Amino acid sequence: MAPDGFVGLVLEFARVLFCSGQSTNQVVDAAERMGRSVGLNLQLRPRWGELHLYVAGSDQRSSLNVTAVPAGLDMNRVISATHVAYELGLKRMTPAAAREAIEAISHSVPSPIWLFALAAGAAAVSLSVIYGVQHFLETVMIFASAAMGAVMRRWLARKSTNALVQPFCAALLAGAIGALAVKLDLSASLRLVAISPCMVLVPGPHILNGAFDLIDNRIHLGAARLLFAAMIVLAIAAGLLLGLAIPGVSLPVEARGYEVPLWHDVIAAGVAAAGFSIFFSTPARLLVFPVAAGMIAHALRTFGITALGLDVPTGALVACAFVGLVLTPLTRRQHLPFASVAFASVVSLMPGIYFFRMASGLVQIAHGAPGASLVVPETIGDAVTAFMVMMAMTVGLIVPKAVIDHLLGRDGEV
Repeated sequence: MAPDGFVGLVLEFARVLFCSGQSTNQVVDAAERMGRSVGLNLQLRPRWGELHLYVAGSDQRSSLNVTAVPAGLDMNRVISATHVAYELGLKRMTPAAAREAIEAISHSVPSPIWLFALAAGAAAVSLSVIYGVQHFLETVMIFASAAMGAVMRRWLARKSTNALVQPFCAALLAGAIGALAVKLDLSASLRLVAISPCMVLVPGPHILNGAFDLIDNRIHLGAARLLFAAMIVLAIAAGLLLGLAIPGVSLPVEARGYEVPLWHDVIAAGVAAAGFSIFFSTPARLLVFPVAAGMIAHALRTFGITALGLDVPTGALVACAFVGLVLTPLTRRQHLPFASVAFASVVSLMPGIYFFRMASGLVQIAHGAPGASLVVPETIGDAVTAFMVMMAMTVGLIVPKAVIDHLLGRDGEV
């Protein structure tokens, strides 16, 4: 294959990784290492929406670019593309065969819709268990709502490329079903029938990858990722509150969860981790790692809060630091997207419920609802808690990874 053709192969390889949830550093390292394997000095410069690949010392075309929006999450594509690059580097695959393989990987289908819906329902129910769901009928409605939302998201993905339509419509459905549960007296004050299916929509990997980019001084890309994630969260909140409001139901700001036994917590955290791993198309042979890490991390967090008196953010910090220490070497060795694996492991710690209650409080305050002044302290408290937990989780995951990457080198070589 001519040099220009090989550069095109490298660019397509980088696009698959970039659009499937791989961290920017790993995308850059993998692409430039592929170029070095055939004696080309390549420099990959990613931006939101495009990738630029520069060929140092080339007398012909000095750069190529391709459209690439890093909005997807598919670990199976990342693993498959990385394997192709490995085989190419060992000369066990020709560049032409590698290009065909990368093209096939880029069009590979995600997990079957029935499995996607089952994972969504199981993850939503497990998160409701952590917050103390009280009745069996609540869990049935939560499972049905999340599963139907998953089917709706897959259908909408074929109809629209707008990344906000899917979470908004799924949250709208969850809010409507949650309101129905309230009208039928099947939902407690926490409104878990409405909230739990929305919590599985939170774009945690995009938040983590955005934070990684900011730390690496990729300011524009990191800010774009975080803004994208924020827009999705706002779409979820808007859909949830609208779905509740149409039948005249609100989301109480002052409601609190119920304590559950530690073993309930741990098992539910493992199920949630498995569900989210399936969302991200994780191969079955690798499910054990995020599930085990998630169960131990949640046990550490719960033990720290109940036995050691830690507050919620500090408990999340301890749990996420453990996950960062354990999963960073694994993801490096397996060439997995750290953000996706780590988020699946700590999804049970996400403060989505605090954010949704904060949004509800802001709406009540803005509309001047009766007693709106009374919810101001609770709204501020939920906002502060949500922010502090997110910061604690981000620091807990990023710091161990940054230290290990610094000691071992970004590309995994000492």
